[in-house]
Amino acid sequence: MERDTKRHWFFIQLHCLLVGSLVDSSSLSSAAQTRSIVSRVGNQAVLPCSWKSRVGEVPRSDCHIQWKTPMDTVFELRGDNTWEAEEFKGRVEVPEDRLGSGDCSLIIRDVQIRDTGRYESFMVVDGVRSTKTRVFIQSVKLSVFDHKSLQSRGPGEDLVLDLYTPHSVRVVFQGRNSSEWSGVWMRGDRNSPRLHKDPLKEQLTIRNLKSSDDGTYKVLDELGLAVSTVQLSVEERVTLIVFRENIGSV
Repeated sequence: MERDTKRHWFFIQLHCLLVGSLVDSSSLSSAAQTRSIVSRVGNQAVLPCSWKSRVGEVPRSDCHIQWKTPMDTVFELRGDNTWEAEEFKGRVEVPEDRLGSGDCSLIIRDVQIRDTGRYESFMVVDGVRSTKTRVFIQSVKLSVFDHKSLQSRGPGEDLVLDLYTPHSVRVVFQGRNSSEWSGVWMRGDRNSPRLHKDPLKEQLTIRNLKSSDDGTYKVLDELGLAVSTVQLSVEERVTLIVFRENIGSV
């Protein structure tokens, strides 16, 4: 806790120091090619970044990496000190053991729909007259999509819904011939004879399906955004019996 507090104040002081003295390099993202990365909710996304091609050699102790969106700073790494934006807390990292080779890629774990957007990486270096120069490295467009599937079950069977992420907070259902959505499950609900949340996995099991369970299920996050959509058909299994007739010659 004490170390985190020191890091927090370190970056507050650092931001104050850089205000008014930080100079952006020329040829920024508007003139650079943007990389595109596609991921799905709950997966890990790696936003590429290689600083040596833009900056050259920089001592490890002076390595100061910034990752930003057009609106906010997402992550900073300077020496052994790191800072993360609140909405990315515990989900972002620039592996320090790869910096020596010039790899400053940002790893985002458990990506969410709201993470979709443009990210830019910078190296902050010393400039003339004690100013800091922020050198643009890479622009990356991240697109995060929800999961979609079609599934079929017979009456009495079970449906296992993948929740994909701890940020999934509820499941809603729309019957095949209905226009209304109804609540099925909310995080924190106790298990019941029909609904069982796995204590270790992000999975919800709906047991003993009925014909009335035929329809669409949506898994939603805290913002009401769809994590996954499952269209379920509940129908009797048809067993085909083939009779083989032996016809003898007359």
